[in-house]
This record gives sequence, C-alpha cells and structure tokens, in this order.
Amino acid sequence: MIELKKYRHAIVPKNIHRNLTVPVLVETALKTEPCKLTDTGALLVETGKYTGRSPKDRFIVDEPGVREDINWGKENVKISVENYDKIFAKIAAYLSEREVYVFDGFAGADEKYRTPIRVINEYASQNLFMRNMLIRPTDAELENFEEGFAVICAPGLKLDAQECGINSEAAIVISFTDRVVLVAGSKYAGEMKKSVFSVMNYLLPKKGVLGMHCSANMALDGSGNTALFFGLSGTGKTTLSADPKRGLIGDDEHGWSDDGIFNIEGGCYAKCINLSKEHEPEIYGAIKFGSVVENVVVNENREPDYTDKSLTENTRVSYPIYYIPNKVEPSVGGHPNTVIFLTADAFGVLPPVARLTKEQAMYYFVSGYTSKVAGTERGIVDPVATFSTCFGSPFLPLNSAVYAEMLGEKIEKHGAEVYLINTGWVGGKYGVGKRMSLPGTRAIVTAALNGSLKNAEFVVEPFFGLEIPKAVEGVDSNVLDPKAMWADKAEYDVTANKLAKLFEENFAKYDKMPESIKNAGPKAK
Repeated sequence: MIELKKYRHAIVPKNIHRNLTVPVLVETALKTEPCKLTDTGALLVETGKYTGRSPKDRFIVDEPGVREDINWGKENVKISVENYDKIFAKIAAYLSEREVYVFDGFAGADEKYRTPIRVINEYASQNLFMRNMLIRPTDAELENFEEGFAVICAPGLKLDAQECGINSEAAIVISFTDRVVLVAGSKYAGEMKKSVFSVMNYLLPKKGVLGMHCSANMALDGSGNTALFFGLSGTGKTTLSADPKRGLIGDDEHGWSDDGIFNIEGGCYAKCINLSKEHEPEIYGAIKFGSVVENVVVNENREPDYTDKSLTENTRVSYPIYYIPNKVEPSVGGHPNTVIFLTADAFGVLPPVARLTKEQAMYYFVSGYTSKVAGTERGIVDPVATFSTCFGSPFLPLNSAVYAEMLGEKIEKHGAEVYLINTGWVGGKYGVGKRMSLPGTRAIVTAALNGSLKNAEFVVEPFFGLEIPKAVEGVDSNVLDPKAMWADKAEYDVTANKLAKLFEENFAKYDKMPESIKNAGPKAK
C-alpha cells in the first residue's frame, strides 16, 4: 500500500494499482479511457485543451525553508502555503473517490545522485508515460523503495481559480518542503516530466551536480569520448545528437557530477510533427507497443499522419530509452570532451561555428539564444530573438548564476572544448540568405567531436568577439565567415549590431552575474 500518512492530506483511493506491467497498463487504459492503439501497437491518447506545458499555471510554494533559494520571477511564481494547502486537499478528496495507479521509479541514472520518485496517477495511460520516462527499478530495489519525492496527478479535477489563488482551472505546484508535485486540470503528461526535472535542478546543485537541459552521446570505440548538445526547439539538438556512430546517453535531461555525466531520465519524449522513417529512423522505430503517443491523428486503419497538426504542432511520443538501438546502458558517461551550444540564427549574422572561451561559454549558456523566423502576422518582417536562460529557464528554480558558474568550473577543470554552432541562416537574414545545410552542420559537429576542429587556425570577428575557424573539413570555407557571405556588407554590420544590442538588453537582467561573464558578450556600437 501507499504510505498515505506521509502526505499533508490523506488519499484513500477505492483501489491502488501499484507498479503494473506494460501490458496491464495498456489494457487498463483501453478499458477505462478514450484511447486506442496505433497500427504499430503504441497507445494513442488525446490531451484535450492542454496540448503543451502551461507556464502560467506553474507555481512553487513560498515556504520559509526554501524562500531564499528560489529565483522568483515570471518563471518561478510564488503560491502561498494556504493556497497550496487548498489545492492539495481538493486533489486528495478527488483521488479518494477513484482508483489510482502508482509507479515507483528513479530520477538520475547515477545511483549516487538519484532521487526516488513515487508517481500517483488518475489515469493508467499517464502512469505508463511516467514508467517510460523514469528509470525503472529492479525487483530488489522495489522491495526497499523509499519515496524521495511524490508526483500526484489528477488531470480530471478542474479547480476554481479565484478560490485557489491561481490563474485557471489547472495548476502545477511544487513544494520542496513537503517534497511533492501536484498536477491538476491538465492532461498533458509533459507537466509531470518537466516538474521532476525542475525538482532535480533544485536538488542536484546542492550536491555539487549541474543539472542540464541537453542531449548527450558517446563514442562507441571505447575511448569514453562524450559530448553535450544544448539547444532550444528547432536548433537541431535531437537530430544532431542522434548519430548511428555514437551511443545515445539521453536526449533531454542530464547531470554533470565529479564523476562525469548521467541521464536524469529513463526514456525519451520526442516530437512527432513531420516525423519520417528516412530522417529519424530511431524515433520512428520506437513508436510501438509500450510507447505513449499524444495528439497524433490516425486514419481508419490506425496509421498515423505525422504531418497532421490539426490537434497541435506539439505531437509527442514517450518511450523507454532501450527502444533506441544504440543507447548506452547504463545511461552514464565520462566528463564531456566537447560541449556544443546550438542556435538557429535567423538574423544570419552568427558564424556557422565558433570556439568559445570559458567566459564566453558561460555568457552564451546563460543567454540561451536562438531566433524565430518572421511570422505570418501583419507587419512582422524581421526575425525575433528568443532567449531562454541556460537553455531551460522554465525548469531552473535557482539563480542562473549558480548554473553558469558550475558550468564554467566544470569546463575548466575537465578541459572541455566549447563551440557555438549556428544551424540557422547564412548570407542574409531569413528570406534573403539560405539555411546552413544539414550535411555542412554535421561535418562541423564531426570535426568538433573528433578533435580536428581544436587544431584549426582561428580568426576573431569584431561584433561578438567570436573565434571562427578558417577551414573545416567537408565545409565550404566561404560560409564560415558570416560577413563575407552577405552581398551587402553594410547591411550585415547594421544587422549584427542589432543582434548584439538584443544580447546586451537581455543580459542586463542578470544583475548577480560576475563582471567577467558580462564582459564576454557582444558589444553593440
């Protein structure tokens, strides 16, 4: 049975289904929820009005023991203990009228730093989702399982926003004192996954471990050569880290300890929009029995149409990492030889690749830059800069300086080479220039990983102070100098200065950042 007495409010369900097998969870979901199987046997669900994370409905409890730790702001929003207590009581009462599904798993592939997570779900499909995403214990570990954090999820419960002091019918609430995550009102399973990541990004730094929103892979030649890939959506993080010649440690969340890197998760949560067997065969092949597919449209034969975005562009699939053929088991690796920051610069002024100093690495890590192409809204003709602190601002409870300083220390201590790679536009902004070719970017990544790029001859460009290689094997040297690719050199200067100014304006909010990091950024004229 669940140790219900541990919680602030007693949950006394009609029945408790604990650590069910995949077939039983799938059968139960088909019997009790409006879901179906795809033609490959994956469980297909729809998440209703919430087809993605809901940032405005996410809160951290303002508790004395953690109040001074949290970087309060628009990403980490306070909720009072009183309102948290109201929400918890409502969830407890709601689940006490129902059957619940429990999964006990771990966050953190390195046993020294893992956190035992108990998940309590209203829906069997969501319990299967978390069974995929967390690290699955052995039978012996289950016998001695001691809960470190609880995720309690009741998507069918719609809250009264005014009564509970929140913004809508949904709420995602983290209490670091009670060691509980509450999810109500939203059926989007990614809320549970990312809440666990937020928890780990609070707990890990206190153990000297850097939590990172990145993918990681490893050489298969026994050298222990590992690499990290940071990048926001659309920059190529998943595509470029999925290399059949290298082993996949993980695709999204990692920790960097004194011993090396480790996957926080036991599975993958991949986007399905425009998925094809040709371009992403590993993900395509992982959509099978045991996977949970969200909001994908299928025909009468249950064949998915991955181009159909009528429900959402954020179509997703969750599957255990062992569904990937070249996974690394266990999901751990040595200290990274190479750290790559990916950006898709639609202004077309950043070089396809640049080597970063330690201070520059910290600057661009904190900035977390990419850009969106000009939209379809009337009057929007220029790219839009997007900055996300440490490439994952919604999931970082502590001040950004904590994560940046840890990264800088680890890079320096372990001698990792850091590169900024632009997968965006060259020769002009979006609509004028052209996007960097995928083969060209892959050649740059290969040169970074095999060490040849380290020995290249570099020149420094003036706007961003970045070191640009003169040549990279397999890449047209002309594209490496961004200004040289522009027909109108004066227009390049104007656009580069504009982006530099956007960097400066964004970085001004980091008032606790050391001067050495602030000075490593671009200098607008």
